Amino acid sequence: MPRPNILYLHSHDTGRWLQPYGHAVPTPNLQRLAEQGTLFRNAFCAAPTCSPSRASLLTGQWPHCSGMIGLSHRGFALNDYTRHLAHTLHAAGYYSALAGIYHLEGPTTAALRPAPREGSPNVTLAGYDVALEKPGAPAAWARPSTTERAIAFLQSPPTKPFFLDVGYFETHRPFPALVPGAGIGDDPRYTLPGDTLPDTPGTRADRAGFNASARILDANIGRVLAALDESGLADNTLVIYTTDHGPAFPGMKCNLTDLGMGVALIIRGPGGFSAVASGGKVCDAMVSHVDVFPTLCELLGITPPAWLQGTSMMPLLRGQASEIRDELFGEVTYHAAYEPQRCVRTRRWKYIRLFDPRPHPILPNLDEGQSKDFQLAHGGRGRPQQAEMLFDLAFDPHEAHNLAPDPRHAAPLREMQDRLARHMATTRDPLLQGPVPAPPHTTMNRPEQLSYHDPSITVGDEPMLPPR
Repeated sequence: MPRPNILYLHSHDTGRWLQPYGHAVPTPNLQRLAEQGTLFRNAFCAAPTCSPSRASLLTGQWPHCSGMIGLSHRGFALNDYTRHLAHTLHAAGYYSALAGIYHLEGPTTAALRPAPREGSPNVTLAGYDVALEKPGAPAAWARPSTTERAIAFLQSPPTKPFFLDVGYFETHRPFPALVPGAGIGDDPRYTLPGDTLPDTPGTRADRAGFNASARILDANIGRVLAALDESGLADNTLVIYTTDHGPAFPGMKCNLTDLGMGVALIIRGPGGFSAVASGGKVCDAMVSHVDVFPTLCELLGITPPAWLQGTSMMPLLRGQASEIRDELFGEVTYHAAYEPQRCVRTRRWKYIRLFDPRPHPILPNLDEGQSKDFQLAHGGRGRPQQAEMLFDLAFDPHEAHNLAPDPRHAAPLREMQDRLARHMATTRDPLLQGPVPAPPHTTMNRPEQLSYHDPSITVGDEPMLPPR
């Protein structure tokens, strides 16, 4: 049998707030995908911010190693775009196509674009052969061009095995307007807010907006999966669904909590991922987005590139291991504003360190919404931050009780500090040398600003943080 096609479906700011993960958010198409494939309960992104997270999955590197330490539309870029998965797949005979959200190229990358490959337009720096719509086009709810163009591609597929990347703006804010009776799960009167949010009319409405967006996302993914079935290619197509990071709510997106780093990951297809006869299977092993690229290499019989920093998940599928890693890492350097932080997570413990601890939250890195409004109305702007945090996930899964100052937990604190220090040293994390300067021509917010939408500044070659 020829190498399988790859259909890579991904959404924005979704975390695990979906039906297959037990939430009251009806997403029947993703539920069906889970019941036909493998659902990973403990999958995590490498960075709970948009471009760095996507870069880690598609290069198999931690963001500070790939160079994508901030948002591409604000001027950040990969150090080497030939390390993108599409280039490796091209060398293995794949044709690659892009539809929808991409978020790895921006205003500073045009000068880096190489000459087109022979016989291929090579329309993106990352090596896609065709962009079915213009990358970076303005987002719109249920953007029909993304779904319809993906369907058109599947209706007339290339003769080569293909890698089809389909990215949705949903469930990013702003959420769609709520329509009474439009769907179960997005009526604020009967909606539970997030796991760590207070139950108020505003937070219920905020969560209902997310649910409505998830319903739109699921409907569009369902149409693409139906087109794959109709094409007759489903049996030899690996379908991967994931998201970049957690939902855009307080303490989630742009935070190194599990609610910020935890992602949905569902895979169906050849290699042991399909489980239609058993109604799906669930994998409880800890895995990271950086593990996807090496998994594809092993599944496809491709020699893994030397730069990969993840671990193949195939031993989990073959029943050869119950875990492939005993620790995973997460990081934030830049989002809307500079907020350098790193973490390490094991089964039992989570350790987070802020490398430029400010006395109060950096609010431009929290998306606007009724949940943020509620916190600001109750003194959230002045809420103190802690430079080091240690959480016992066995008894504190919401990471609410910091044990770092408690001398009774000195031993696990020291162990987790050592784990993080080893990782940063091994990967040559630039934070070890002090504040990380912003690249030229990047724009961002000052940490003291209130909103992402406050006027941003151009940084140039200067470090973001002014003297204090």
